Amino acid sequence: MSKKPENEPELEEDELEESELIELIDEQGKVINFKLLDVTEYKGVKYTLLLAAEPNEEIAEDEVVIFRLNEKDETLEPVESEELLQEIFDFYQQEADGEDLLSDEEN
Repeated sequence: MSKKPENEPELEEDELEESELIELIDEQGKVINFKLLDVTEYKGVKYTLLLAAEPNEEIAEDEVVIFRLNEKDETLEPVESEELLQEIFDFYQQEADGEDLLSDEEN
């Protein structure tokens, strides 16, 4: 679900939310641009959910890439556990579905 960046990008949460594109470097040194989907907190840890800005052979257009947000060091860290990645994604979907229900009730 995620590619481990060779150099972890230094970004603050505010910068993540304000910027349209986030550049990450993959294991081969290739720059990949992402769009920020959301920042979510799961079990007390913040994670970024990213979508590829330009789909390529490594990352599908609808594939969500998840990184742990290290606020102290202002970096994005890869999540190695496929199980944890799935838990975070499922949690995000539940939260997003809940927000959709609330906005529907308001209208």
